Amino acid sequence: MIANIRSGKETAGLIRYLFDTKRAKDHTDPHLVASWDGFAPDPGRSEDVDATRNLLVADLDLHVKQATRLGRAPERHVWHCSVRAAPEDRILSDEEWADIARRIVAATGIAPEGDPDGCRWVAVRHAPDHIHIAATKVRGDLRTARHWNDYLTADRELASIEKEYGLRQVVRGDRTAAKRPTRAEQEKAHRQGQHKPARERLRSTVRTAVAAATSTEEFVHLLSHVDGVLVEVVYFSSGDVRGYKVACEDTITASNEPVWFSGSELAPDLSFPKIRERLEATDQPGQRRPNPWHQATAAAERIPHHLDQADDEAAQGHLAAFGEALDALPLIAPQPVRSQLREAATMFERATRSRIRADHHHARALRGAVRAMLRETAPRDGAALAMFLDAAILVVIAATRWHELRHHDQQVAAAHQAVIHLQAAYDQVAAAPLTALAQRRPPQQMVERHIHVIRRSVPEHAEQMMEDAAFDALAATLAEAEAAGHDPEQLLQQAADQRALDDARHPARVLTWRVQRLSARPAPSARARAAQARSAAWRPGVPPLHATTAASPATLQPTQARRH
Repeated sequence: MIANIRSGKETAGLIRYLFDTKRAKDHTDPHLVASWDGFAPDPGRSEDVDATRNLLVADLDLHVKQATRLGRAPERHVWHCSVRAAPEDRILSDEEWADIARRIVAATGIAPEGDPDGCRWVAVRHAPDHIHIAATKVRGDLRTARHWNDYLTADRELASIEKEYGLRQVVRGDRTAAKRPTRAEQEKAHRQGQHKPARERLRSTVRTAVAAATSTEEFVHLLSHVDGVLVEVVYFSSGDVRGYKVACEDTITASNEPVWFSGSELAPDLSFPKIRERLEATDQPGQRRPNPWHQATAAAERIPHHLDQADDEAAQGHLAAFGEALDALPLIAPQPVRSQLREAATMFERATRSRIRADHHHARALRGAVRAMLRETAPRDGAALAMFLDAAILVVIAATRWHELRHHDQQVAAAHQAVIHLQAAYDQVAAAPLTALAQRRPPQQMVERHIHVIRRSVPEHAEQMMEDAAFDALAATLAEAEAAGHDPEQLLQQAADQRALDDARHPARVLTWRVQRLSARPAPSARARAAQARSAAWRPGVPPLHATTAASPATLQPTQARRH
């Protein structure tokens, strides 16, 4: 169930709307299901609708008029709450809707249970799936009702009602979501032929600028150079920056003035102080990064580990930084996958915020690598992007689990949607580089040796990997790493130890990218390999490395039959 609460100035106008059956086509049978005393006049069940409606308005406004004479009535004295059931819910009876209405007015402070001076209210049902509660905010003792945080308290009560009535349990938030465009904003965008309202377009633009900037000065500079976007910086009297506001050139008021939005109006984490805090936790340019794509991927692969720790503020900081990385990807990704990546970033944006305060200093490595990626020419073969997206999918899966444990329902739903778009983008990007790798599949004798190594290194996933279409790509990657002087078994073990493969749909693909990234480093010297061999020989339960150079025919036979 969803509640929508508004305030108004005119009781008569609201009651007229609730009982209108001519202009409002969905008002099929308007009638009262409950009221403050159970005896309110019902225009929907009266032969003289107009007279009864006027009588109902007078009864509702009784205390408002008394408080007005004393100068104590609030200007917006009307409280209007609509409660709607989910489309798949059963049709509730009038008696059930009446109980729901009483619980809502009690929970919100409009008419607390057992309070004889509660506000006057009525619940009108004019369609099967929802009711409207109309109330006046002046109590019987002529004081104004204490209904602060009424939306939150109504939402909590509806969560209990859903469980008790066996209705669909709606995903609920924690009041950290970005404000949705109003109906007026949506209608204006539709008239102008825009696919999204100005608020949503600006939110995406600002988030992208934050992801690309390394300082607040660069952030403002980037924003000011975006086509179609107006930027105004607000200063303190001292000359320091106080904040900023943005507008779309194509969205103006009736007097031809821009419709401005401050950062906090776009999203809670886009206020200037929040942006400054994040940018101050970003590594400054100047440090040379041999391969920022590999560094960004490595930093992303460590995020699931950070989410498993007890430091929630650090975890929240890593999620915020990862969200910035997704915001940046469409700037450097190939054109065919940009729309999927934008959707993934838009969806995951909700999963980057919660009531937990983020400690942004823990994510410097990822932020610095992403900024370096933006300043380099994007790789042509797509392997680097596929490698990062493969890690990103596991990050979002881990983020989903982290939010689930903390009952962040909206964030969980957003992360689920983000995975869908990331998976689609990955499948499209990874196809070409995986095919190119598979075409370099080594001779069968070498493949069989690598199969034995895989069974020793990751036995729980070996069979699944050998059945994967990407197995040939993994075999080619291991062969090329071995030719460069690396030990395939050590690379596989190191790649598997970076993060468990249980969340991966295709472990062969995951290990392909990890081994490729690890093998890009210089191969260890002969002395270092000897030291590693001695260390491995002394580890309990780990056989000597020379055992991987041969395999018994009995071990290889089933695999040979299966792959040929």
